[in-house]
Amino acid sequence: MHNIIFHPDIEHEVKASYKWYQGQTNGLGDDFLNELETAFETITGLPDTWPIFQLDFRRFLLSKFPYSVIYRAHNKTIFVVAVMHNSRKPGYWSDRV
Repeated sequence: MHNIIFHPDIEHEVKASYKWYQGQTNGLGDDFLNELETAFETITGLPDTWPIFQLDFRRFLLSKFPYSVIYRAHNKTIFVVAVMHNSRKPGYWSDRV
């Protein structure tokens, strides 16, 4: 199993998305967090499974929400650089690397 490290800005991204979904329907924010947690667990178990997206980073698409987890695996560490909305500012995270 790999260790996972998150870029500091991810906390803000996830909180903002959670708050928005929770405001739409009570419990939807929790569903978002659950799917995101499952994505992180899946990535740490099989980090090389998903295709290279940009700048040697891989992209894991969530199935129920329009978000992707952008990450890079190196040795036994996974660096998650973004939890990106698929339709907003697609390359915004590239200045984080």
